[in-house]
Formats: sequence, C-alpha cells, structure tokens
Amino acid sequence: MTWDWNAVGDFMPHFWDGLLVTLQALALGSVIAFALGLVWALLMRTPTRWVRWPVGVVTEFVRDTPLLVQLFFLFYVLPEWNITFSALTTGVVAIGLHYSTYTMQVYRAGIEGVPAGQWEAATALSLPVRRTWTAVILPQAIRRVVPALGNYVIAMLKDTPMLMTITVLEMLGEARLYSQQHFQFTEPLTVIGVAFILISYPASLLLRALERRLVR
Repeated sequence: MTWDWNAVGDFMPHFWDGLLVTLQALALGSVIAFALGLVWALLMRTPTRWVRWPVGVVTEFVRDTPLLVQLFFLFYVLPEWNITFSALTTGVVAIGLHYSTYTMQVYRAGIEGVPAGQWEAATALSLPVRRTWTAVILPQAIRRVVPALGNYVIAMLKDTPMLMTITVLEMLGEARLYSQQHFQFTEPLTVIGVAFILISYPASLLLRALERRLVR
C-alpha cells in the first residue's frame, strides 16, 4: 500500500465542506443541549409533582435510548406525521435533545453544590425567587460545571459522524462519499481521523486548564 498525496489534495475541498457542516452541527447542537439542559434542571426542582414527573420520564427515556435510534425516528418517522425538517436540522435537534438530558444532570449537580448559606442569605435579604436564581444561584452553579459541560461538547463532536446515517455530509460522510467514488479509502479516512484528534485533544487541554482556573 502506498500513500497517495494527490488523493489527499483532491479530497481536501470535500474535507473543508464536511468540517464546516460538522462545526455547524456541533455549535448549534451545543446551544440546544446547554439551554434545554438548564430548563430540564430547573423544572426538576419545581415543587409541583405533575411537572417533575413528566420531565423525569422524558429525559430518562431520551438518555436511555441510543442517539442513532433518535436520529432515525426524527428523520424517517416524523415525516409520516407531516413534520419535516432538513437532514442537518434533524441532526442538530437530535444531538441537542440527546445531550440536554446529560447536561441536565451536570446543572443539577452544580445547583446542589451551591452552599446552603447562599440560599439562606438570599432568603434573609428577601430577594425575589427570580433574582435569587439569576443573581445568586445560577452564576455560582454554572461556574462550577463549565468544565463538565465542555466534556460533553467533545462527546458531541465525536458523535457528529452519526449524522451521516441521515444523509448529512459532515466530515466522515464526505470521506465515505469520496472513497466510494474514487475507490481510495486510506487517505480520506486518515485525514478525518487526524482532524478529530487535532480538534479534540487541544479542546481537552483547554478544558483542563479552565478547570484548574475555576477551582482556585
């Protein structure tokens, strides 16, 4: 087997297209996961059982079923109910929804980690509930969980190749298509593997540094 640099050069335009789609899916999926996860966490702390119970059932179901099954359901089943999205939108929603059930647990841990004295101080100052959350509790809780949330960003990045199964041409999808058309698999798949390493490893180092900084 010989390494073909011409194949690498031919594949690179496809790689950049796939990288753009991958980063787009990652960014939008992360926004959904972080925002919806916080909503789940807050709803689980409501005193109303009829709110907590359905939220708990939904999030547990999503967390306990494979992301691939959820992708197929959203992409192939929803159109039968006249609910149709583009492939990329479906992938973004699936990734965001799936990982929101994990970020929910991270937020819950952060909220529960806020010292009881902070809650008591807010009560003693007669702060409204909304201000207690926005000015006292959430700033401290989110600061504690930023590194853990960052770990899920890396996990989402490594799951973006699943979008290939619903016709989204992210990095791996572009590599697979190129390989099938040109019967060259080594070069494009190696480029994709190196790309994931070059993105994931520096991100993990950044998260470690951020964690050390935040725990001071």
